[in-house]
Amino acid sequence: MASITLGGNPIQTSGELPKVGTKLADFKLIKNDLSIATLTDFAGTNLVLNIFPSIDTGTCATSVRTFNATASKLENTKVLCISRDLPFAQKRFCGAEGIENVVILSDFNDGNFGKTNGLEITDGVLAGLHSRCIIVVDASGSVIYTEQVPEIANEPKYEAALAAL
Repeated sequence: MASITLGGNPIQTSGELPKVGTKLADFKLIKNDLSIATLTDFAGTNLVLNIFPSIDTGTCATSVRTFNATASKLENTKVLCISRDLPFAQKRFCGAEGIENVVILSDFNDGNFGKTNGLEITDGVLAGLHSRCIIVVDASGSVIYTEQVPEIANEPKYEAALAAL
């Protein structure tokens, strides 16, 4: 388990992020049109997984905006923004913010993505949601960078994640 904080108060995650050098486990996440996205759908592409508790918090919204601005400049790379928000809320947010350069995906129905990758929050007021973290995967599906943000209210180190590519 990773020990992180929310407002300085300790909380735990369900495990550890995938190790650098391992293959990212396949996933089934829900797109805004309610179809299913899998890791296989992105084969041959570098991926930056921007994972967060909810699109409806200031820090999460800022991280999606930041990655949206950066994503259009990345070659052979997709930014996947993943939360447990309903796809409808994600779609509403992206439409209102003009966010078009990232892929928004939801783990709302069973949370398996969070459980499989050790990033589900297991206690405190955000139990069941995803912790704030980044996982970068190369075009072969290998994890090349991870960051578990120690304080949920803080933003991840975007530059370090993008430098891994």
